[in-house]
Amino acid sequence: MALAAKLQLRQSQSLVMTPQLMQSIRLLQMTHVELERFVEEEIERNPLLERAETGEETGDAGAAAEAVPTGEWNGTEAGWSAETMSEVFDSSLENMFPDDPGTAVRLGPDLSAQWKSAGTQGAPAGGDDFDLEEIFASRITLRDHIAEQISVTITDPIGRLIAHNLADGLDEAGYLRDDPAEIAAQLGAGDDAVRAILKTCQTFEPGGIFARDLAECLALQLTRRDRFDPAMQALVGNLDLLARRDFQALKRLCGVDEEDLLEMMAEIRGLDPRPGAAFAGGGVADAIVPDVEVRPASDGSWSVELNSDALPCVLVDQAYFTQVSGRTTNPVEKEFLSECLQNANWLTRSLDQRARTILKVASEIVRQQDAFLLRGIRHLRPLNLRTVAEAIGMHESTVSRVTGNKYMLTPRGVFELRYFFTAAIAASGEGEAHSAEAVRDRIRQLVEEEPEEVLSDDSIVDILRREGVDIARRTVAKYRESMNIPSSVQRRRERRAQAVASR
Repeated sequence: MALAAKLQLRQSQSLVMTPQLMQSIRLLQMTHVELERFVEEEIERNPLLERAETGEETGDAGAAAEAVPTGEWNGTEAGWSAETMSEVFDSSLENMFPDDPGTAVRLGPDLSAQWKSAGTQGAPAGGDDFDLEEIFASRITLRDHIAEQISVTITDPIGRLIAHNLADGLDEAGYLRDDPAEIAAQLGAGDDAVRAILKTCQTFEPGGIFARDLAECLALQLTRRDRFDPAMQALVGNLDLLARRDFQALKRLCGVDEEDLLEMMAEIRGLDPRPGAAFAGGGVADAIVPDVEVRPASDGSWSVELNSDALPCVLVDQAYFTQVSGRTTNPVEKEFLSECLQNANWLTRSLDQRARTILKVASEIVRQQDAFLLRGIRHLRPLNLRTVAEAIGMHESTVSRVTGNKYMLTPRGVFELRYFFTAAIAASGEGEAHSAEAVRDRIRQLVEEEPEEVLSDDSIVDILRREGVDIARRTVAKYRESMNIPSSVQRRRERRAQAVASR
């Protein structure tokens, strides 16, 4: 068969993911903080993008500007100049204020950086550029706190080097995660020298720092209190039994009676299992900004609105584009401006589409979970992504992206949108299915309100089935463990120990 070259026309369809389409999909998944950061980066890259100032902010700023007189005492262009005061008071400024020459002193860049009260770039104190937050002391980190103690406690330069390398191996909780033997090998120091420095570092504040596990952390704190006796050593060495509340085994290992064991447990509870956590984060955690706000409407329904604080608003500066493009004749510059205009228009459309999609999904969630908003968690309905997607005419993957890391402010608190999607547990009769979250809350209530006799998992199953919930024992055990509720055996031991302690 002979080979020959020829041309063929073929028509086909395929889905092409353009960069703009992929970016639009990523915008749906972004949180409020991530979206703000992305918009700021786009504004820096694109000269045609600018932040949209709301009318309220502009109006408030204008009203404030009108309320402040132009001749204010701390203004840079005050009406009381040296010539005006000479005419009014018939005397020169030097005679009235010999220490004030009447001119604003311009500080150098070094002094201006040191003296924040002087204002930015040497402006007079009290100007608009003054920022009170700039003079606040920065938060001390765990590494800074340890470095101060190293410089005071350890005088040997080699010892300080080893101590700083050990400090680099601390995690946020204050535990040493690096192997001292590896640090000794890296520095070419002996294992004994590293262990000696580690022992010194374990005496630093806060107590329990530089521990390698929880047992060592508790032991270091108890040693400081002079309470690490043989009985306490046995208790700290068997924390697994303490977690299971196996008091009989603990009493046998520690060689103490039940009253002494309860006192030892109380001391353990008073210790800090994460001594370095007070320095973690470097500041106050950011508050959750809800993306959607739900309020009762006057007609008895619910009003669903987007939170304007969580929606960055950008504008395309068409006037600037017209002005610049009309002056340039360079093809490269024209292509750059056209690309910037295209990206700017795409970003504004994508942000608008993102806001509409979030509002549409949130409105359907509110419609589905109306009983929860009115009567609480016991009336939370089973809901899945497909139900919402079919109701609003979107793909299930789109609803999944929208509900991730988005929050809704309701009269019952702030909830993540995914909170309203729960699995269904069948009813024992012919009634409607129950939400897994509602069943989990009911199990928590039964344990908290259990009578003198501790309820076992089988007893909880019987109660739930009488209430119309068809649930298996292993499901009750799984829900109980997910809420960190001890088993009936452990709760019975704990109650018995509390009864002995209260005598």
